[in-house]
Amino acid sequence: MITGCSSGIGLCVAEALQRRGHQVFATARQPVDVERLKRAGLTALQLNLDDSDSIQHAVTEVLQETGGKLDALFNNAAYGQPGAVEDLSREVLRAQFETNLFGTHELTGLIIPVMRRQGHGRIIQNSSVLGLAALPFRGAYNASKFALEGLSDTLRLELRNTNIHVSLIEPGPITSRFRANSYEKFQHTIDADNSPFRDAYHGMISRLTKPGPAAPFTLPPEAVLNKVIHALESPRPQVRYYVTVPTYLFATLRRILPFRALDWVLARASGEENR
Repeated sequence: MITGCSSGIGLCVAEALQRRGHQVFATARQPVDVERLKRAGLTALQLNLDDSDSIQHAVTEVLQETGGKLDALFNNAAYGQPGAVEDLSREVLRAQFETNLFGTHELTGLIIPVMRRQGHGRIIQNSSVLGLAALPFRGAYNASKFALEGLSDTLRLELRNTNIHVSLIEPGPITSRFRANSYEKFQHTIDADNSPFRDAYHGMISRLTKPGPAAPFTLPPEAVLNKVIHALESPRPQVRYYVTVPTYLFATLRRILPFRALDWVLARASGEENR
């Protein structure tokens, strides 16, 4: 079962795993995307992580199709809410967590008992380099992914005496609609004109709306697919899978640099990116 399959990583993984012979249940939030996935030959159903009834209904549908079993869950669906921390309202921050953490947690909680009964399972969480290192103007997304990392690490410890494996995938820049979707959120939720960061937002908007890759070392979604396959099929899945050079770099710098030195590197990287 895969969430967030309307485009990008989710769509790539769903199609590829089906070609490898897996029975795939691809989910998407919008009915129009569900119908498009069906026309592409996938078993697709609607799932809105902001809606508990939708989550319960999707799980029920899947288990009816499988006779009550599910080998793996790939929690992929998420979006990025841009904006400086002081420009984020409580409602905007809550919305980010509803999708990126609370809905994912609720779905996972419904699947774990299924995996316990059958005696095995794989839970694969699509996190981010921004779950390892924070960058300016991504506070909501940073916070949601840091929280997902902590929740997943705890879950892995709690399931260590079972045959249910929890893996985190941590991509950096990947070709997808992520930036376009983020810019749409920014337009509807942030009062940029009245922000002390008004001028800085111009650079951020330029990055979000730039055609093609906006950051160095951007990779196609197939780079994530390769990690998902290993997490799904390997007898010893890894705890963490880094994807793209920035993820390897920031993960290493976080271990070896003092905090203030790391802040300098991250601020410098963000400044270059948003020019």
